[in-house]
Amino acid sequence: MCGIVGYIGSKDVKNILLNGLEKMEYRGYDSAGIGVRNEQEVKVFKEKGRIKDLTEKVDMDFASTAGIGHTRWATHGVPNVKNAHPHQSTDKRFTLVHNGVIENYEQIKGTYIPEVELVSSTDSEIIVEIIAKFAAEGMTTEEAFTKTLDLLHGSYAIGLLDEEEPEVIYSAKNKSPLLLGKGKGFNVITSDAIAMLKETNEFVELMDREIVLLKKDEIIIKDALGKEIKRESFIAEINESEVEKGTYDHFMLKEINDQPATMRKIIQEYQDKDENLKIDGAVIDQLKSSDRIYIIAAGTSYHAGLIGKEYFEKWAGVPTEVHVASEFVYNTPLLSEKPLFIFISQSGETADSRAVLVDVKKQGHKSLTVTNVPGSTLAREADETLILHAGPEIAVASTKAYTAQIAVLSILAQVTARELGKDTEINLMRELAKVTTAITAVIDDAPEIEQIVNEYLETTRNAFFIGRTMDYYVGVEGALKLKEISYIQAEGFAGGELKHGTIALIEENTPVFALATQERVNLNIRGNAQEVEARGAKVCMVSMEGMDQEGDTYVIPQVHEMLTPLVSVVVYQLIAYYAALHRGNDVDKPRNLAKSVTVE
Repeated sequence: MCGIVGYIGSKDVKNILLNGLEKMEYRGYDSAGIGVRNEQEVKVFKEKGRIKDLTEKVDMDFASTAGIGHTRWATHGVPNVKNAHPHQSTDKRFTLVHNGVIENYEQIKGTYIPEVELVSSTDSEIIVEIIAKFAAEGMTTEEAFTKTLDLLHGSYAIGLLDEEEPEVIYSAKNKSPLLLGKGKGFNVITSDAIAMLKETNEFVELMDREIVLLKKDEIIIKDALGKEIKRESFIAEINESEVEKGTYDHFMLKEINDQPATMRKIIQEYQDKDENLKIDGAVIDQLKSSDRIYIIAAGTSYHAGLIGKEYFEKWAGVPTEVHVASEFVYNTPLLSEKPLFIFISQSGETADSRAVLVDVKKQGHKSLTVTNVPGSTLAREADETLILHAGPEIAVASTKAYTAQIAVLSILAQVTARELGKDTEINLMRELAKVTTAITAVIDDAPEIEQIVNEYLETTRNAFFIGRTMDYYVGVEGALKLKEISYIQAEGFAGGELKHGTIALIEENTPVFALATQERVNLNIRGNAQEVEARGAKVCMVSMEGMDQEGDTYVIPQVHEMLTPLVSVVVYQLIAYYAALHRGNDVDKPRNLAKSVTVE
């Protein structure tokens, strides 16, 4: 959630911060603010709403060469100006931005600053007030900052300005992402590299509970005991054009259209010069020495994990479980003797998944992260990592990361099968090439799919998605996409489950999307479609070529049956996109949602 930027150097900082926040608006967009300073004073500007609303409030004539900024996704307190960041101490000396959740904020307020009347309803304001208290008692800012951090239980990424120290920005992190950026005559902090690509592509990782003194010509990193740490920088291999919409109206539409190129990139990255599947040997060793796979994920990544389970079990013969991260961490099942944990996360920063990873590491179990972001927290902290190579995904509703996750999981399962001596009788790379062509064909049919939206979803308040086996999993993802951005109440069900209660909700013209790409249950799902149709439902039948029947609404090109989720889901992605578009919604930034869920 939320996004932080900070800059100290010689350029005027206001547009740098505003542009950076705009790039990170996918992380939070209910309010935003910046705190900027010159040699004499700090000024704060903040506003409810989007970055464009904030921009209108900023005094562009106030010359400033250092500052911090924040775009908010509310956790404590409603979206308004008072709860927006930055927060200032009562004496106005300190100005702070904070991502994360402080779990013990009420206790430490009562202990350390019971007399302070807070302006906001946030947990963040407590941090800046306690720092100010310790500084007023005679501590240096670094000492006050360090002691305050020691009191905090929970997650944080922090940027802090001290009005009495114009040459430094203090920063720290725990569980929430934060990078340090290096430039010539300036340095930056940012929650995401893409926010500062216009300024620099050279970054330094910051680890949990480390403290930073950011100066225009120096970055000083210290551990919790105050010892200085030297760490090499890395170059973020992100093309700035990848985080622009280009000719597309929305990032989501661009990212749907990116999927064929993503498939080609994955094929290229995961095969050797002889076109054999290629996975790092350490990952293979993990898989070969495990007796059960536990896939941990959330949201769309969880749905990709359900497809991955099919690959590991059907192809490699490895028992596999898929768990919702937020449940697993508090309700851990009985584990096998030699488990392998696979964490799936687009951002690599998902807080619920990280909580499981921390616990898994304590128990000494093996871990593998599948993510789109090299250098992310889950990538750094797991034993091994596989990268999706999907490029930056900006729209909140995940599309190309989902299909990339499925493709990489299919490769991983095939390599596992090969190493375990299983004969799957499939040339996966050749089949993925066919999938790429099929996805392109579906995207080319976008006008036809828009007409489906016109017919089925223009006025409805709810919709159902049904399927069997792998089609059921795709239906769950299709329902999530639709509800995320169109706000239509949508649910995905196993086809046979509708008549065990939910069919009571079927009324005249209720839209039901049925998926039929699996031959052995083709007739079953068509029977389920007839059951709801008999009760007045309006059925949209999406089938695969070779299993299609007269009257089917849309037919996807034929691909290997196990890989159909990569193609059929694109139909549902486009349906969700056009449904949201027709209702006048903000497609890329749906209400109440954020891209990277960094709080539990």
